[in-house]
Amino acid sequence: MAISGRTRLYAVLGDPVAQAQAPTLFNPLLDRLAVDAVLVPVHAPADRLDDVVRGLKATANLDGLLVTVPHKLAMCAHADELSATAALLGSTNALRREPDGGWRADNFDGAGFIGGLAAQGHQVSGRVVALSGAGGAGLAVAAALLAAGAARIDVTEPDTRRLRALLTRLAPRWPGQVASASGPPAPDTAIAVNATPLGLRTEDPLPFDPALLPPTALVADIIMHPAETRLLRTAASLGLPTHPGIHMLTHQLPLYQTFFRLTD
Repeated sequence: MAISGRTRLYAVLGDPVAQAQAPTLFNPLLDRLAVDAVLVPVHAPADRLDDVVRGLKATANLDGLLVTVPHKLAMCAHADELSATAALLGSTNALRREPDGGWRADNFDGAGFIGGLAAQGHQVSGRVVALSGAGGAGLAVAAALLAAGAARIDVTEPDTRRLRALLTRLAPRWPGQVASASGPPAPDTAIAVNATPLGLRTEDPLPFDPALLPPTALVADIIMHPAETRLLRTAASLGLPTHPGIHMLTHQLPLYQTFFRLTD
């Protein structure tokens, strides 16, 4: 689709943003729907996020924002209205401009993650999950897993403030089903999820050691680029089933379509 002076804008914010896969999938969606718009990556350094967002929101032909690491928590402060999901999590990965000029925030990470698991035949209900990471994405994934019937989630997070925030938000709604973990994965772990940025760079350490998992545990990563992270390669070499991050984004596309009113 040709870009003209009438083309509407969407932006995905991240720091870094080079790994973001949203433009690769969102722009073809716009083409299929014959929507005259384009999604562009915007590198928003964490210490300049407020400046970047203020400038973008002042852009009259900007209709929406997608959000990636590490801005999902901070971007809630730039919304005028939060969905029930975004309010529960204190985290957003999508904001749209409303007709009155206000901004509504929602979070589709969890729904996309669960949709991706289901599409690949992986059951969540009744399963014990080991989750690494309690940031914006980890919060969303944890809440969605619990809502989908996970029996328990054991969360590992070195940032005690983030860990405490996750437990404070989720434990009252799912009492006894979410807890902090500091030792090796429990013997009944069925799914292990990396919801940290570890794996974006080739030199990153593993977020957890898949060799410590039960032999049938599924290892899932939310990182989308590289498609096969070091964690997934290591898990596969041990004979463990794996689940790459791209499925989480793929299953958010229909949700974005509705949220941004792209079918009107």
